[in-house]
Amino acid sequence: MKRLAGLIGALMLAVPSAACAQTVALQARSPLTAGEQAPIACPASVGREVRCLSGRDVNGAWYIIAMPTAWNHELIVHAHGGPRTGDPEAPDSLEDLDRFSVMVKQGYAWIGSTYRRGGYGVRMAAEDADNSRKIFWDQFGRPARTILHGQSWGGNVAAKAAELYGKNETGRLNYDGVLLTNGVLMGGTRAYQFRADLRAVYQFYCGNHPSRQDGAYPVWQGLPANATMTRAELRRRIVECTGVGLSQRDRRADQTRRLRDILAVTGVEEDELVAHMNWATFLFQDLVQKRLGGLNPFDNSRTVYSGSSDDAALNAGVERFTADPRAVAQLAYDADLSGLIVAPTVSIHARHDPTVTWQAEAMYAETVARAGRSDLLAQALTDEDQHSKLEDGGYLTALTALEGWIDTGVKPDPAGFQQRCLTLAAASSCRFVAIP
Repeated sequence: MKRLAGLIGALMLAVPSAACAQTVALQARSPLTAGEQAPIACPASVGREVRCLSGRDVNGAWYIIAMPTAWNHELIVHAHGGPRTGDPEAPDSLEDLDRFSVMVKQGYAWIGSTYRRGGYGVRMAAEDADNSRKIFWDQFGRPARTILHGQSWGGNVAAKAAELYGKNETGRLNYDGVLLTNGVLMGGTRAYQFRADLRAVYQFYCGNHPSRQDGAYPVWQGLPANATMTRAELRRRIVECTGVGLSQRDRRADQTRRLRDILAVTGVEEDELVAHMNWATFLFQDLVQKRLGGLNPFDNSRTVYSGSSDDAALNAGVERFTADPRAVAQLAYDADLSGLIVAPTVSIHARHDPTVTWQAEAMYAETVARAGRSDLLAQALTDEDQHSKLEDGGYLTALTALEGWIDTGVKPDPAGFQQRCLTLAAASSCRFVAIP
């Protein structure tokens, strides 16, 4: 509620400029909107000649619209990452707008929506993202071009939305193009197994999640349905076992050994251990307990773990679990991808993304190829080591390549993205590399 109060405090009267009034014909309020929109203060990063609006749709998803005065009559529909497990609040999409403000500064209108509730649900989120498109179209008319953008888990959401809502009932494209950045594109049944492995390996070495006081439960649950563990308590346990975050001088020898083995076996980076354990705890609790009826979608029954100081002991003693086919089927229906894309799609991924492996791109390429749609997918790689935010030059390059593809029908060659980026005046850094 504190963030919501901050938004309300930022509300201000906003009168569209004459120039904006000439270029944007406002229509009646969308039937998908619940209540009235409120003008709000935009993030400073989008520039001064932009007005922002906040509203809520009939399903409970909050959305924010950014409309430049010098609108280029094109729209970016943004699907955010996560899943965010808390209740959605009105200001949530301001963070996304700030992160991708370069798009608005280039003249694009932008709409970003929360999802109707926190927690997992790719099909739900895809519908909410597409509803935000409809809300914008109802209010401002159909733009000359609409581009769907998905970031991180939002890449899974956007890819699903492109499959489900890519065309209208007459066969016309709803989205002229799709941009996917650091996307979870391997689908739900393959995206989280490594975190289930992390929980099992961590428990073998640490034995404190669950602890004896918690009572026994399988690690694939994340947490029991009624558990109330906090993130602070989880961090305390991880530090207690591994000394992660402590200096070498302050870390005990036994902590160092356990941390080394956990990282070596799972491939998780030290500074990402707590974050991945958070996902493998609180997201797993939501996914398993609330979305899959307590059924297990994970399987390590035949996994051979390696890289530790004693692999034989690890493989003999690690907790084993077998996936329930019903859980796998439910998760596949919700979050796996068919590859049946219908519009030009460009993806970019950081080679050293610490959260979503860049190899997700190869998995997605295989899915699209099996569907016979490879002609609609162009994939590029950068040498960055960030997940949530890449260089603005990368986004602009991908957008210009996508725009050119839509204009000419000629698929862009990602091998030329670095040179293309260097020609963009607004590109502060260009880091495209060849895909190995």
